[in-house]
Amino acid sequence: MSLKAKTIFVTGASRGIGREIAIKCARDGANLVLLAKTAAPHPKLAGTIHSVAAEVEAAGGRSLPLQVDVRDEIAIGAAVEEAVRTFGGIDILVNNASAIMLAGTEQTPMKRFDLMLGVNARATFACSQACIAHLAKASNAHILNLSPPLNIQPKWFKDHTAYTMSKYGMSMCTLGMAAEFATRGIAVNSLWPRTTIATAAIEMNFAPQIMQASRKPSIMADAAYAIFNRSSRHHTGNFYIDEAVLRENGVTDFEQYAVNPGTKLYTDLFLD
Repeated sequence: MSLKAKTIFVTGASRGIGREIAIKCARDGANLVLLAKTAAPHPKLAGTIHSVAAEVEAAGGRSLPLQVDVRDEIAIGAAVEEAVRTFGGIDILVNNASAIMLAGTEQTPMKRFDLMLGVNARATFACSQACIAHLAKASNAHILNLSPPLNIQPKWFKDHTAYTMSKYGMSMCTLGMAAEFATRGIAVNSLWPRTTIATAAIEMNFAPQIMQASRKPSIMADAAYAIFNRSSRHHTGNFYIDEAVLRENGVTDFEQYAVNPGTKLYTDLFLD
C-alpha cells in the first residue's frame, strides 16, 4: 500500500483527525492540500495550517496550506484550482471539517444551526462538487466523509436535532454520490469512530472523563489510509467504522490507540 505522489485534499486540517490523516499520508510521500480557517495560533486550540504543513514536510510529504472558510464555495473553487496548479490533480478528498453543538432545539441559536449545516453538510457537498471533475481523472479516486452511519432513530435526534441533521447531511452525500459517481470510478464512503476520539470537539463538548475514555486520532488516520488503498471501483457507498476497517486489515492490538490503556472506552454518538 502506498500513496506516494497522490494528492490529498483535506478540510479541517489544522488539528485533530484532519491533521493525523495528513501526516499519515505524508509518510508515503503524498501531496497534502491543507484547508482550515486557522492560519494563526488560536488561544484555546492547538495547531494551524502552517504548523501541520511543517509536520507534513517533516514526515516526507509536500504541503499546500490554504486558509479557507469551507462555507464559501468561491474560496473552495479557488483552493481546488490552486491545488491542481501546484500538484497536477486531486486523487482523494477528505471532508473532515466539522462544527458541533450538542443542544436541544430551544437552546440552539440559529447562528449555530447555520454554522453546523454550513460546515458539515453544505461544505461536504460543495467540496465534493468542486473536486469531482479532477477526481474523475485519477486512477483510484476517493471521497471520504467523516460522518456516521444513517441510524434513523429518534434517540439520535431528540437531544441535538440540529447537529444530527448536519452530520446525517454529510452521510446522505455519501449515499447519493456513491451511486451517482460509481460509473466514473470515484469511491464515496463515510468513516466514523467506534469510540469517542480525543479531539478538541470532545474536550469542549463532553465531560473530562469522556476524554480519558477515548482513543487517539491515529486510529482514524490508520483506517482512512486503509480505505484510500482500496479499489475505488469495488469499495464505495460504505459507512465504515474505524475499528472494523482495521480488523479487516489484520489489526488486533487496539490498546495502542487508547488515551488511557485499560480504561473502558466510551462509544461514540450514532452507534448502538
